[in-house]
Amino acid sequence: QVQLVGPGGGLVQAGGSLRLSCVASINILGFNNIDWYRQAPGKGREPVTGTAQNGVTDYADSVRGRFSINRDIPSRTVHLQMNSLKPEDTGVYYCHGRIINDDYWGQGTQVTVAS
Repeated sequence: QVQLVGPGGGLVQAGGSLRLSCVASINILGFNNIDWYRQAPGKGREPVTGTAQNGVTDYADSVRGRFSINRDIPSRTVHLQMNSLKPEDTGVYYCHGRIINDDYWGQGTQVTVAS
């Protein structure tokens, strides 16, 4: 069974940094892509950033230049480094992985940015 576990998150002041981690139960190269989504209060889930199997990354315009996604293949971990955090970055962050047509989600972790 494929599982994604995402430790990290918490409360931080605006301008601060946090790092989220997503640990997979299998080799992360087995995923077609691994992404981070977030869901702000009262809003739908939106993509934040992702990394494809070949290592190509993509970012939402709202986080480009502030967030960085990195893979640590030996530890089966994908990290999301979040810098210069803003109150509008507040939400529940989810790790997501896709293998062909199957989607796998982490349990979600709360990130709160205080102004």
